[in-house]
Amino acid sequence: MKVYKIPYSKIPLFANRDVKYILEEPALRPFYKYPVDIEGFGDAIKDKCKEDIDRHTLVNTLKSQHAYLESHESVDANIEKLSLKNTFTLVTAHQPSLFTGPLFYIFKIVSAINLAKSLTVAYPDYNFVPIFISSGEDHDFEEVNHLHLFGKKLVWESGESGPVGEMKTNSLTQVLADLKTILGESESALRLFELIEKIHSKNEKYADAAFELAHELFKEDGLVVLNTNDANLKRVFAPIIKEEILEQPSQSLVNQTIEQLGKVGFPAQASPREINFFYLGDQFRERIVEEDGIFKVLNTKLSFSASEMAAEIDLYPEKFSPNVVMRPIYQEKILPNLAYIGGGGELAYWLERKSQFEHFKLNFPVLVRRNSAMWIDAGSAKKIEKLNIGIDDLWTDTNELVRKYLKENAEFEFSLADEKLELKAAFETIAQKTEKVDPTLVKTVWAEHSKAEKSIEQLEARLLKAEKQKHETAIQQIQNLKEKLFPGGGLQERYENFIPLYLKHGIEFKKVLLENFDPLEKQFVLIVE
Repeated sequence: MKVYKIPYSKIPLFANRDVKYILEEPALRPFYKYPVDIEGFGDAIKDKCKEDIDRHTLVNTLKSQHAYLESHESVDANIEKLSLKNTFTLVTAHQPSLFTGPLFYIFKIVSAINLAKSLTVAYPDYNFVPIFISSGEDHDFEEVNHLHLFGKKLVWESGESGPVGEMKTNSLTQVLADLKTILGESESALRLFELIEKIHSKNEKYADAAFELAHELFKEDGLVVLNTNDANLKRVFAPIIKEEILEQPSQSLVNQTIEQLGKVGFPAQASPREINFFYLGDQFRERIVEEDGIFKVLNTKLSFSASEMAAEIDLYPEKFSPNVVMRPIYQEKILPNLAYIGGGGELAYWLERKSQFEHFKLNFPVLVRRNSAMWIDAGSAKKIEKLNIGIDDLWTDTNELVRKYLKENAEFEFSLADEKLELKAAFETIAQKTEKVDPTLVKTVWAEHSKAEKSIEQLEARLLKAEKQKHETAIQQIQNLKEKLFPGGGLQERYENFIPLYLKHGIEFKKVLLENFDPLEKQFVLIVE
């Protein structure tokens, strides 16, 4: 394996705000609390120590959620450590995607695990526990019900509505059958399929299946998985639920920050509502709105007066589900957390939350950009070498890459750029002479220039086409290579699943990531077989 570390600024596929946060753009500095470095965590530790965290409820909840899983000493030890005041968490999160979904699901977790290792070395008097939140309260099923595998797309049709995590796994029968067919009969494929089938067959709800799969993949690394859709944890959160619904402070606070971000050139990421909670019921998750002092649950007959709503929150906090605006507040309320590790889009909406955290008297965590990576298989690596494509060239537009290849490998020069410059110079001379005789004809001269230039461009296109025909095989290889490494023109990590790499490399796949990921390095990781 060869591993390259590339500055994010050299990769054009990342959003502007993402790169500017990584590069510590001064304009963004007012919107987060700590620099993303080892020293910044020292300050975060001091500040988080001042908060009163209900560690007893947290530890008991985690023990209960892990009770039915195959235990592992690393996970059990980390859960026990969370009862100690010198233990802190490092959180990443994602919806329970189908069989983990895109690669970045895995990359988030490895980034959190390695950050915990780095901080343990830097601050030996404290304990650091990587937490992966997989709750499944969201109802955006189309976002997580599919995955791409060996050129095929697996799609789960559940037939249910409401939170994804509450959906029944018995509707996965066809997806599992398709997965088995695609994986084939190799020993590693059969072993992996057996694990996936066992987990999704024994767990009735998808949230529990996704929870166990993450646990099985990373239990040796001490990862603690947490389902925040829990009555006891939401009871801890209940005072904030009540304040947000009855007093509605978040909308104005977040909108003010969004306006300030807009002034320095960064558009809104997630617009807050007056009430930023959903109400959970049997196969539904619907918004709560207030109309003339009455709190209604949309698309239902449920309605509450202010006093009834307060009582409902006290009695059934588990029925209240935070949206994207309140989810960060929830996480930081229930956890002794120092950092949130996420992708650029996630951190963009966290950057809109600092004043909201201050209002609820919660410490704003360190915002750590997760590792991004691309894995180039041995076959693609050989093609890259054969086509003489440099590492820096990989990000080049496909058409430009083809042109570059032809320019380097063409037998004859096909570009007429020099000739077009000579043509323009000639017409400039003609125009000067024409202006002296009859200025009204100058426009006609330049119109003739445009015609002549267009004729040269057409001829150049024909020369390029002829040259392409001579190198048809190589051009097809370039196009296929680009599509494989950048599916649909996007990043591999947002499309491909981990299974092909796991089948090929086994545990070595995870080992390579663990050896080379460091989110504090702030560099893209390119792994070449």
